[in-house]
Amino acid sequence: MLQLTCPWCGPRDETEFRHGGQAHVARPADPAALDDEAWAAYLFFRDNPAGPFAERWVHSLGCRRWFHAVRDTVTYAVLATYRPDQPRPDVAAAPRPDGETR
Repeated sequence: MLQLTCPWCGPRDETEFRHGGQAHVARPADPAALDDEAWAAYLFFRDNPAGPFAERWVHSLGCRRWFHAVRDTVTYAVLATYRPDQPRPDVAAAPRPDGETR
């Protein structure tokens, strides 16, 4: 089971959390000026990297606060968690089972 560390409550099992998608997605400055293609890009298109990826999570069965996590999408290892008001930490990819890193 995946373990996440809530910045306020500490380490917990993933069953206490809900995933909220990609973190650090910039909201449109002038939403009224966007055409349909720009709205579709903002609403539906997200990065899908193999390796470290910043995600939003909410501690739904705990403090109910949102936070960010950097998770390696290849190994599923959680590399860091941090509050939304903090900058994304610089983390290296977790080692893969074959000993390689990305």
